[in-house]
Amino acid sequence: MPSKGAQPVTDQTKADVRRLHAEGLGRNAIARELHRSPRTVSVICEELGLTFDRTAAAVATEARMVDIRARRTDIMERLQAQAEKILARLERQEHRVREVSFGKVVTYEVEELPVQDVRNLMVAVSTATTQAAKLEALASDGGVNDAKSMLGQLAVGLTAAYQAMAAEGDGDTP
Repeated sequence: MPSKGAQPVTDQTKADVRRLHAEGLGRNAIARELHRSPRTVSVICEELGLTFDRTAAAVATEARMVDIRARRTDIMERLQAQAEKILARLERQEHRVREVSFGKVVTYEVEELPVQDVRNLMVAVSTATTQAAKLEALASDGGVNDAKSMLGQLAVGLTAAYQAMAAEGDGDTP
């Protein structure tokens, strides 16, 4: 479908934006309704002094964060449980070992596991506890500060990209 090019913003367009905003529509819904880019709607709203209530978005975001924290806690607990299970296996008095000998599986019991098996189990314990610790660090303020820093850098980048697009005249003419 060929592009119609930039559509000028008329007084009627501004009136439609004001009306739809008053009806409680969000920026993206207004953009869809008027067949305009969200950026154009944002510029018009800014010119008209209109803002959008972000309360619902904030509540939804917080609910999602609560769910993510609960899932992270569940994963940490499961990793810790695996580490404990492996350690218990290492601490047994007798161990059942299976090997293939002359094409047949042979099972026998030993008091101590072969060194290679001990090493593999210790690596598994280390991996599980390290990953659990990393998840726990994310739950601390350090993870929050890292996220805030990343979001701040993203906001600066998006602002610069928006300003560059506005200078180049991409999209609808605001």
